[in-house]
Amino acid sequence: MDSVWSKTCEIEKREALPGDIEREVVVIGAGMAGILIANALQKSGREVVVLEAERIASGQTRNTTAKITSQHGFIYSGLIDTLGEEKARQYAAANQKAILEYKAMVQEREIDCDFEETDAYVYAQEESVLKKEAEAAASLGLPASFMQKPELTFPNAGAVKFTNQAQFHPLKFLRAITEKLEIYEDTRVLKVEEQTAGKAAEYTAGYASAEDREKEQVVSTNRGIVRAKKVVFACHYPFVNFPGMYFTRMHQERSYVLALENAARVDGMYIGEGEITYSLRNYGDLLIFGGGNHRTGENREGGRYQALRDKAAELFPGCREVACWSAQDCITPDNVPYIGRYASGKPDWYVATGFHKWGMSSSMVSAMILRDLICGIENPFAEVFAPDRLDGQDISGIMCEGAHAVKGLTKRFFQLPAETASELAKGSGGIVMLEGEKVGVYKDEDGKLYAVDVRCPHLGCQLEWNPDELSWDCPCHGSRFDRFGKLISNPAQEDVNRYA
Repeated sequence: MDSVWSKTCEIEKREALPGDIEREVVVIGAGMAGILIANALQKSGREVVVLEAERIASGQTRNTTAKITSQHGFIYSGLIDTLGEEKARQYAAANQKAILEYKAMVQEREIDCDFEETDAYVYAQEESVLKKEAEAAASLGLPASFMQKPELTFPNAGAVKFTNQAQFHPLKFLRAITEKLEIYEDTRVLKVEEQTAGKAAEYTAGYASAEDREKEQVVSTNRGIVRAKKVVFACHYPFVNFPGMYFTRMHQERSYVLALENAARVDGMYIGEGEITYSLRNYGDLLIFGGGNHRTGENREGGRYQALRDKAAELFPGCREVACWSAQDCITPDNVPYIGRYASGKPDWYVATGFHKWGMSSSMVSAMILRDLICGIENPFAEVFAPDRLDGQDISGIMCEGAHAVKGLTKRFFQLPAETASELAKGSGGIVMLEGEKVGVYKDEDGKLYAVDVRCPHLGCQLEWNPDELSWDCPCHGSRFDRFGKLISNPAQEDVNRYA
């Protein structure tokens, strides 16, 4: 299931890390965030290397709908209420500036990436809520206004309109940006440690203690070791659990996308608010149509793609599907990304995660903030995104994520499977009792069984079968594995144990 972006752009393959090296800054992850951060640091005179476990943009970047916008659903009235007007204004200004930064890069480098300025809309069924959000966004300096019912093929009470937003082809953009960066693919980071430089040497009168000596970051990979002064975790979901404890402060959600021929032309980028909503934008002659959101690991019944196809046939009679794909997003309790220092005890570690469904603008915001932090420059937007923020809403979010983790662990120990391997349909999977042991089983079209451990190697929660994507997904923290147990996405760092 390749996205329309993957089908229409190929980025040149890079070699793996050739062995041990030293650089000033290591960026982990070569998606949009990692590449923009590395690019910004390199332009500021820093020596940067990017390490990627698979290929450039092989994670979530290739599956985005590629909207560059400060219009993030019904977020601004809520931010004003929970974080206050000052921080809400920081969030708004940062994301609005991100649009201008993309535009400037495209123009300065003459990047052919189908960049197009357009308006963005969030539609809903309740006019009063729409007007409240429009007023809140406008009060923060955003180009927002309430709009009477837009011309959509499904009912709505209106929309909040943001002018002068943008859309593009993300892989064409990255292909140009990565040309002058040092990037190593097929290089999976396994561990990051902080050490005192020259640790083995005898301390002299000039160094009273280890704390007086310079710290270095040791990044261990499957290809060698990289020593650096600073490390940036831009790998979608931070895989180092302590410190930071990001697994207690986020969850992951999946969504599904179709690229359609012979469908409607829309006059901008649309997303809905409510229980069942859809995302729309055009790319050339195609309509990019998305929906079907759910928490990762909670799709046991399946049917997400089919429901989207049925809706597309209803709304756009005669349309034809040319591509389908899915995406995964990290969600924070207050819907604001974590961008800044990884944890108070790790001043040389930095993180960019929790982008919700707005990875393109959040990636550029990450580049602006982390460039300034690493270069010792005060950034006007940094406070609202600081990972160490904590308020009552965050505490309730942490409790919610903890409850999901307990549920996942409890199911593994106490819930017995409802079916046996013989009852599984061909081409499907499920958790069964096999030879007296609880395992996850995929049965191929020939009836051959492939059994895996149901324990997620991240923190031990019970994996669940995703029938739409033939994968094993963790409902606690969102790690995913293919039907044979091979790792697809973090925070897990290794494959699921497989049974012969």
